[in-house]
Amino acid sequence: RGTKGSRSRHLRNTSPHLNSSKMASLVAGMVSWSAETSFRRVTLSGKSKSKGTSRYCSSLSRARSSQLTVRYALPKIGGPVQEGYTEMLPAERAPRRAGVIMHPTSLPGPYGVGDMGKEATSFIDWLADAKMQVWQVLPLVPPGRPIPGFREDYWSPYSGRDAHCGNTLMISLDELVNDGLLSENELPPPCSHTGNVVFAKVAETNEPLIAQAARRLLERPKEDPMRIAFATWRSRAENRSWLEDAALFDCICKEPELCGKDWWDWPEPLRSRDSTVLQEKCFKFAASIEEFCATQYLFDKQWLSLKKYANSRGISIIGDMPIYVGGHSADVWAHQSLFLLGSDYRPKSVAGVPPDAFSEDGQLWGNPLYDWEAHAKENYSWWSGRISRALQLHDEVRIDHFRAFAGYWSVPADARTAKSGSWMVGPGEDFFKGVLSVVGDAHIVAEDLGVITEDVVRLREAINAPGMVVLQFAWGGDSRSPHLPHNHYENSFCYPGTHDNQTTQGWFESLDDATKVRLASYAAISDAEGASWAMIRLAMSSVSRTCVFTMQDVLCLGDEARMNTPGVADGNWAWRVGSPGFFSTCKPQAKKLRKLATLFERVHQDDSSNDASLLDTSLDVDTEQGTVSNPRKRFLGMF
Repeated sequence: RGTKGSRSRHLRNTSPHLNSSKMASLVAGMVSWSAETSFRRVTLSGKSKSKGTSRYCSSLSRARSSQLTVRYALPKIGGPVQEGYTEMLPAERAPRRAGVIMHPTSLPGPYGVGDMGKEATSFIDWLADAKMQVWQVLPLVPPGRPIPGFREDYWSPYSGRDAHCGNTLMISLDELVNDGLLSENELPPPCSHTGNVVFAKVAETNEPLIAQAARRLLERPKEDPMRIAFATWRSRAENRSWLEDAALFDCICKEPELCGKDWWDWPEPLRSRDSTVLQEKCFKFAASIEEFCATQYLFDKQWLSLKKYANSRGISIIGDMPIYVGGHSADVWAHQSLFLLGSDYRPKSVAGVPPDAFSEDGQLWGNPLYDWEAHAKENYSWWSGRISRALQLHDEVRIDHFRAFAGYWSVPADARTAKSGSWMVGPGEDFFKGVLSVVGDAHIVAEDLGVITEDVVRLREAINAPGMVVLQFAWGGDSRSPHLPHNHYENSFCYPGTHDNQTTQGWFESLDDATKVRLASYAAISDAEGASWAMIRLAMSSVSRTCVFTMQDVLCLGDEARMNTPGVADGNWAWRVGSPGFFSTCKPQAKKLRKLATLFERVHQDDSSNDASLLDTSLDVDTEQGTVSNPRKRFLGMF
């Protein structure tokens, strides 16, 4: 509201149709006002992402454009409109898209685990054929692994020992042969192509070969192209910032007398990082440190090549970042001042969530909490490095437990349950201002599930991050549930279920009859279509800009294929999709996804097809997969 009857208008996300010449004409007509007159911002288009990334990310870059603040007056009421009025259109809506969540270890692979070889490129080709634009993965970090007699980690990618390193078990042995770092006769015999991953066996078989490949890389002449590429990669400041500490930490952990001990139980000079002692360790472990770094280079080389290929096929890779890091990690050991630690180096308070309807004791995660004041003093530089690293490996990043940036649950470190915790104020928008001032246009997805208070919503909206809705959570009887499709909002990701949930088929079978009837009536589930594809269709029809479904749901699998059961330690993370060549058998599923994506306008505009088969939106017969053959088949709802 201006003074003396003057007015101002806020043009938000100015239309791309308002080009530079028209904007120049508009700006030329703007009037400067006195200091007491209010003003609004006009948003101008910014730079899109580099060539090769998905067109969706480019459009978001334009939406999150740089801003120019100008002052101007509206014409007099009843007078002529200003020049260019009919060109001042609302912003174009961001394109819609769909995709699949599946961790790379779940891919087919000849040596017991999914890797970054030809089966990964086959999966990308299958996604592109299905007109999918998203591949969402779980954290790519080295998983927590058990140490018999000392520690029972269960290969979870959410309990890794370093927030920046890659999981070297995903390195393709066949690609190492192609690079001349292994010979074919050194490869192990193919493992069972079906069944779940046996991580301990894979590590025992594959890791010595990967280490051998790393040593052969280091033995190459310095003028060798791959050796030059490795030296360049290692010398980059953004890699040095984490690589050396991670390598030294790994070497110290493997010392026999320290095996199985947390770093705060190490001898005092090591836990306090005495510079003289660390230099001695670096000298002692020089060869092992070089090998560790070379192995990480091989991971980066293969993964970034795969990412480049995905981008070339129009696929955006979405990563997953747990908000907290493990206590026994290179991150905490090397940056102790950034965490709430006591004089004995142990965490003073740890992370968790309070009691709820699902857990009367809450959940005690045990991760050390951040000292947010210390992070603020250095303008969140550690976090900027962490997010920058994530954006090297992915096009977009989902931050797990986003709500902790607004308010987090703090539990005394000696507590046996999370009941005794209390809510603490998080860093809020100041955190994202600090991080984004360094990393720039970061595409962040907010995992905002659970009890979400108003401050969490305000924060997510302030940074324009999409949130999440999960269809499996929608049927508890609350008509205001944000997970019900008619309550969805556009800037969100819609999932039938996530990797932490039952498969849709297993979930549907576990529902009581009343809920099944309600769901069937709402979603028009037929007995021929089945629950899995009905929920995929429902997600596709949502107003959410992005919908993502698990590969298990695409295949109509039951709970035998579940990826993770929260609160259950054993038996998780091991599911695999099938044997090598599997995706060549999935053309019917690709065709159904393609039809649904076309029907609900989740394809690239230039892909909106001249293929007449895509205009027929009835789904095909597939009795084995339980998908619809006739949309008039018996309906399970109330009508």
